[in-house]
Parts: sequence; C-alpha cells; structure tokens
Amino acid sequence: MELSVIKSDEQYSQYLDWVEEQLDLKISKESPEGKKLEVALLIIKEYEDQNFQIPTPDPIEIIKQKMVEMGVRNKDLVGKVGSKGYISSILNRRKPMTLEIAKIFHKELNIPAEVLLP
Repeated sequence: MELSVIKSDEQYSQYLDWVEEQLDLKISKESPEGKKLEVALLIIKEYEDQNFQIPTPDPIEIIKQKMVEMGVRNKDLVGKVGSKGYISSILNRRKPMTLEIAKIFHKELNIPAEVLLP
C-alpha cells in the first residue's frame, strides 16, 4: 500500500483493512513494514480527528451520573458545596456552576477538571 493523506471514507476503510491485515501478520515494529504501519496509524488518527469529532460532555449530566455511580446524594455535599437547595439549583441549571464549585465537584467526585470547565 502506498501511503497518502486520506481523502474519503472509502480510502479510510481501505486503510483500516490494510492495518488489520498487517496486525494479523504480527510484524515487528522495527521492520520497514512496522514503520509503514506506524505511519498509516498516524494518518488514520488524523482523518478520524478531523471527521469523527467527539462531542464535549455536559458537565451537569456528568456530575449527576457520577453521583449515582458513587451513591452520593445532594445532602452528602451539604457543607462542601452549600445548602441542599443550592446544590439542587446547580444540578437543575437554575444557578451557574462557578469555578469554586467546579473545583469541589472535581475533588469530591473525581471528575476531570476539563469535563467541568468547557
């Protein structure tokens, strides 16, 4: 296969098929074929980054999901975030999530900061 920039979905599929074949052959990373495979994977990644964008998650939905997963209820965050009503207001989008509140959710729920601060 001659490597070039991927310009169509058809070409993208061809690259994926070729990569799968190469992986099945279990070629060495150090071989010329292995280095060509590495370049092909970079070309595929570039095409995917440009054409298959992952949407940014909604911070409030992530907080709610994480609270359910961890068994945390609004009352468990009272004193750390604010009153139970204030926490409900944030989770129901009636009050904005400030940087300080985002830091608390980050610390208490182990949510990555980049998810909380779009």
